[in-house]
Parts: sequence; structure tokens; C-alpha cells
Amino acid sequence: MFYRGGMNICVFLSAADLDERYTAPAREFAGLLGKAGHTLVWGGSDTGLMKVVADGAQEAGGRLVGVSVDFLAAKARAHADEMTVTRDLAERKALLLAKSDAIVVMVGGTGTLDEATEILELKKHGKHAKPVVLLNTAGFYDGLKVQFQRMEDEGFLPRPLAELVFFAEDGRAALAYLESEIAAR
Repeated sequence: MFYRGGMNICVFLSAADLDERYTAPAREFAGLLGKAGHTLVWGGSDTGLMKVVADGAQEAGGRLVGVSVDFLAAKARAHADEMTVTRDLAERKALLLAKSDAIVVMVGGTGTLDEATEILELKKHGKHAKPVVLLNTAGFYDGLKVQFQRMEDEGFLPRPLAELVFFAEDGRAALAYLESEIAAR
């Protein structure tokens, strides 16, 4: 079932300048998000991959809701539909989750990994039931997928991995999953 109605989709991702093998799929996903009438909720930065995704979503008609943090406020996008600056990273993560209906984790470094694991830990403990997708661009999260599967196989996860996260190989699969999960609610 195709969802129409404007989801707020939080995207966790890097603010680094990255190779085209990462930027092209991110741009494609952002365009799909915007064309479908969804809102991008993101870290607010106007640099690197964050800028690529914000540009793509906005150019395709999507709204932009940014949540920056005080020590990165100078890098915040000036022309977002909404921008909030938080005191610290913990407040930022909480606000990003609160403003979203669904979460997509794209490629990133330790900050992105921190955001992803916190979101999954909160979901594991029933603190939210929002669908979470790890967008496995160019196999970036293959190793993490193996590690998560080992955690499940060896009893470290009290819920099946499939209830916590969906691994998507491309933006179309990620968006289709999110739309079907939200429409089913």
C-alpha cells in the first residue's frame, strides 16, 4: 500500500563531503522523499551529505525541519522551513526523534552510528515504535548487519532484529518500507 499524507522522516547522516557513490543515492532518496510530499527532519547542517539531502528534498518540494546543536550552529542551513538549535547532542537526538514519524540512517561516522544505536536501543525498550531503516548504500552497513545478526543469534536482543530495523539496499526500498509501515498503523 502506498502512503500519502506527508510523513516527517528523520535522516541521520554525515555532514562530510563524500564520494559520488554515496551522494548520488542520497540525492535520489531525498528527491523521492520530497516528491512524495514528506518532510525531511535532519541535523540541520548545510555542509556535505547533509546539504546534498536537504537540497534534494527541498528541490523536489519537501519541507525541511532542521535540528542543529549550538557548537555547529554556524553550519546550519539558513533557508530551512524550521530550524531549532539545541544545547547539546542528547537534546538534539531527543528532538529529532520527537519530530519524526520514521527514521532512516544513511552513511556516516561515529556521530551517525551513535544516533542509530540510540534510536534502536530506545525502540528495543519500547520507548518508540517508529520504523527504522538502515540504508545500506554501497554495502556500507554490511558489517553492522552481520554484527546485529550475531547479537540476535546469541541472545543479546530481546526482540527479533526484524522488529527493530529494516536494511534497505536503495532509497526506493527504504521509502516503500516506511510508507507501508506507517500506512499499516
